[in-house]
Amino acid sequence: MDLKALNRGEIIASVGGILLGLSIFLAWFSLGNEFAHLNGCRGPNTSCSGWNGLSAFRYVFLLAAAAPVILAWVIARGHALAWPRGEMTAVVAVIAIVLIVFRGLIDKPGTPPGQISIDFGWWVALVGGFLILAGAMWRSQESAPRRKPPGVLQ
Repeated sequence: MDLKALNRGEIIASVGGILLGLSIFLAWFSLGNEFAHLNGCRGPNTSCSGWNGLSAFRYVFLLAAAAPVILAWVIARGHALAWPRGEMTAVVAVIAIVLIVFRGLIDKPGTPPGQISIDFGWWVALVGGFLILAGAMWRSQESAPRRKPPGVLQ
């Protein structure tokens, strides 16, 4: 295993994956009053972690967090890939970011939705998702084949 084979993109994406994985166990949602409840969490003035507040999405986020770490492991081991490095991780990162924004801003879990607000764990997850995306984009730009400008025949 050669850790020197990892470049800046894999390291950034791996840090983002670790942040996303850790954020699942942080407080994602705050519950406002005594009527607010989210899965097993009940208000007033309490918080609910991503693990407790997200039923099936918690596993999706953990898989998305594992993607850049798996890519770094594949690169460090020197295995060949059938696709350019970083592209699959970028797709996973975009899906994770969309799901994070959807569950935090568009369709908040729990009832009543007006009493459920996002907490710092959601922000950590969002930063982790963007770090995965930035690292994957960095890596895919470095490993992409160089294109010729239009009009060049050779």
